[in-house]
Amino acid sequence: MLLSALLALTLHQTPLTTVAEQSGWLRTGRYAEVETLCRAFPKRYPGKVRCDSFGTTPEGRPLLVLTASADGTLTPAAAAKKGRPVVFFQGGIHAGEIDGKDAGFWLLRDMLDGKALPGVLQGVTAVFVPVFNVDGHERFGLNNRPNQVGPEQMGWRVTAQGFNLNRDYVKADAPEMGALLTLLHAWDPLVSIDLHVTDGAQFEHDVSVQLEPQKTGPEPLRAPGEKLRQELFTALEAQGHLPLPFYPSFRQEDDPRSGVSYGVAPPRFSNAYWMVNRRYGVLVETHSWKPYAHRVATTRHVLEGLLRLFARDGQALMKARAAVDAEAEAGKAREVVLAWENTDKSRPIEFRGYAYERSPSDLSLQQWIRYDSTKPQVWTLPYFEEIRPALTATLPAGGYLVPPAHAEWMARKLTTHGLRFQRLGQALPPTGVEVFRATEVSFRPGSYEGRQPLSVKGQWTKETWPLPAGTLYVPAAQKSAPLLAHLFEPLAPDSLLAWGFFNNHFEQKEYIEDYVVEPFARELLAKDPAVKAAWEERLKDKAFAGNARARLRFFAERHPAWDSRFNLYPVFRTDTAPAVPNHGR
Repeated sequence: MLLSALLALTLHQTPLTTVAEQSGWLRTGRYAEVETLCRAFPKRYPGKVRCDSFGTTPEGRPLLVLTASADGTLTPAAAAKKGRPVVFFQGGIHAGEIDGKDAGFWLLRDMLDGKALPGVLQGVTAVFVPVFNVDGHERFGLNNRPNQVGPEQMGWRVTAQGFNLNRDYVKADAPEMGALLTLLHAWDPLVSIDLHVTDGAQFEHDVSVQLEPQKTGPEPLRAPGEKLRQELFTALEAQGHLPLPFYPSFRQEDDPRSGVSYGVAPPRFSNAYWMVNRRYGVLVETHSWKPYAHRVATTRHVLEGLLRLFARDGQALMKARAAVDAEAEAGKAREVVLAWENTDKSRPIEFRGYAYERSPSDLSLQQWIRYDSTKPQVWTLPYFEEIRPALTATLPAGGYLVPPAHAEWMARKLTTHGLRFQRLGQALPPTGVEVFRATEVSFRPGSYEGRQPLSVKGQWTKETWPLPAGTLYVPAAQKSAPLLAHLFEPLAPDSLLAWGFFNNHFEQKEYIEDYVVEPFARELLAKDPAVKAAWEERLKDKAFAGNARARLRFFAERHPAWDSRFNLYPVFRTDTAPAVPNHGR
C-alpha cells in the first residue's frame, strides 16, 4: 500500500514539462517525448484525458492523439450524445514548423491544472494531435528551416514517402492522411485548427489567423465567424501581438509594394478542407523570424483565445451547424463555389515592416531584397480583400454514379472522407445519365505531389448508359455536399480527375492505321453532307488545314472503330436515385 501511494504521489508530481520548457525554449523534443507525455497525461489526470493511437506511419511510428475534457467526455460517441462542441488542433503537419506541439502540451497541462482557461474544458472537448507528420518529425536536423529562428533542431517538411500533407486533404494519398481524416470525421469537430510557421519576408507582424466560414461558406456560420475573428484579434492585440487576417505573402514575391491579398485556398489545404465540410477551419501561421519562445507563446495565446470563444459560443454555434447540416441533408446546398479569385479592388492598409532595399543582383540576375530588422517601418500597402467566385458548379439533384471498375478504391476514398454511398445490388438497364466528355485535355508536364495532374475542358451532356451491379451511387444530399463537388466535378481544381486518378481514360490506347482512314474518309465525304460541311468549315482554320495528323483524326473519330470511351470521364451524374436494392454505407 505504501509503495502504491508513493508511486501515485510521484505520478501526480510529474511536472509534464517539455524539453522546450526545460531548455528555455531553445530546443524541442524528439517523438519519444510525445509518446512519453501521451502516456503520462492520463495518469496525471485520470478520467479527464485519453491518449490514443489513430494509426501507424510508413516507418512504423504511432500517430497519437490526446483528448481532454473536465467531465470525461472523451470519445466521439460521448461528445455526440451530449451535443458537446469539439475543438480539434494539430501540430507538425510540416514537422519543421513545430510550435504547435510544444504550445499544445504546455496549454493542456495548465488547463488541466486549473492555471489557464478555468471552466473551458467543461464546455468543450479538446482533441490534440501533437505531431501529424511523425516520420518527418524524426528527420531531425540543424538546417531544416534556414529561414526560421529556432528551435536548434527540428523535423522535415514532408513525410518519409515524400508527401506534403498540407496538399493531400482531398486526394488523401498518404497513409497518415487517411488515418487523420478518419479521426477527424469520427470526431466531427466544430472547428479544426492547423498550427504552422510562415515562410517568406521579414516584418514585424508575428501571427496570421485565417478563419472560414467568414467571407465564404454557409451563411449561418459567416457572421459568427467574423465575430469570432474580431474578438480573437482584440485579445491578441491586448497581449501585444500584431495579428493578420490573411497569409502574409506579397502578390509579387519579395516586392512589398505589390500588396497583399485575402485568399481562400482550395481544399487540398487543411483549413479549406474543413470549411468545405461546412465547419470552421482555421490556419495559424506564426512568423518564422520571431524567436522560438515568442512563437510558442503566440501559438498558445491563439489557442487560448479560440478555445475560450468556442467554449463560450459553442452551443449557439452547434445549433447553427445543425441547421446547416439539415439544409445539406435535404438537398438544398447545391450551388458550390469551386474556386475563388480576388477582384482588382483594393484599399490601403498600414503594414508593420522593416526598411528594405531592392536592387538587381549580378549573381542571380533578378531583384535582390535585403531587410534591415533594426529599422522598423510602417508600409502603406494595397490590400486586395474582395473575393468573388471564379468557378461554380451545381450538384445533381440525385447524385454521382461510379462504375464498378473504379468502385473499390473510390469506396475507400469516400469512407475516408466520411461520405455516404450505396452499392447497386443488381444491374439496371440503360438509364439516362449525365456524362462528361473532354473536348480539350492537358497533362501537367511534371509530377506534383507524386501525381501527374490533368486539366480538361468539356461539359456534362445527357446519354443513356447501363448501370452494372456494383456501381456506387453517391447521394448529393448529405452534410458534406460541397466536398462531393470538389471530388467529382471534373473542372474543380482539386477534383480526383484533376489530381490524375483517371488519367488512363484520357490517354489514347487504340489506333486506326492511316491507310484504313484514307479510303474511309473519301467514302464518308461522298455520302454524308453534314460531315462534308463540317470538314470544309474546319479547313478554314489554317492551323488545322496544315496539320496532317489533325486532318486524319477528324475522320478517325467518325470511324465505327473509334474508342467511344476515350476522353470519357468514368463518373456519371443522375437526377434520381437508382430504384433498385442496394448495399448502403
